[in-house]
Amino acid sequence: MDQIQQNKKYIALSALALLMAVTRSDHFGSALSLPDATLAVFYLAGIFTGGIMSFVVLLAEAALLDYVAITHWNVSDYCISPAYVFLIPTYAATFIAGHWSKKYTSFKVTDVSIQFALLVVSATIAFFISNGGFYVFSGKFPDLSLIEYAERVAKYYPAYVSSTLIYSCAILAATKTFNMLNKEKESSEVLS
Repeated sequence: MDQIQQNKKYIALSALALLMAVTRSDHFGSALSLPDATLAVFYLAGIFTGGIMSFVVLLAEAALLDYVAITHWNVSDYCISPAYVFLIPTYAATFIAGHWSKKYTSFKVTDVSIQFALLVVSATIAFFISNGGFYVFSGKFPDLSLIEYAERVAKYYPAYVSSTLIYSCAILAATKTFNMLNKEKESSEVLS
């Protein structure tokens, strides 16, 4: 890989790590904070960086951010349980979907549709892995039936997926637009 491509990957990873850092404090956002972009960060890292080391770095960052939030910012540790390990396959689902999505680079309806479908499916899978793991392994729901649990978490699904879609689609649209304009500029410079 040439140095320019490697630098682009480092820049992308740094930007995505920063996005995670500034949004990880609140799952769904509030008047004072943006919704968590972690799933979108992993999906986009699969597209823009693709390597397993990027996944490991972002995974370590997510754990470190959680640790700091709990130990220094008085964030509740309610979600920390044996189920926390299920965040690894949760994030892997979106990272792998991003990796599969990276070949669909244009604004063609087929490319955009495939990327969008992979994003929705992977965010949905991530939701079920994360929430299912928490339900089964957290120890916080010993007397709650599966139906009762499903009713409780169903209200979180739209916000969980929509924030991932908004971040991912906005960044992908901006990137595709930038790349398209850059190609047009390069081709007009060649012709002149």
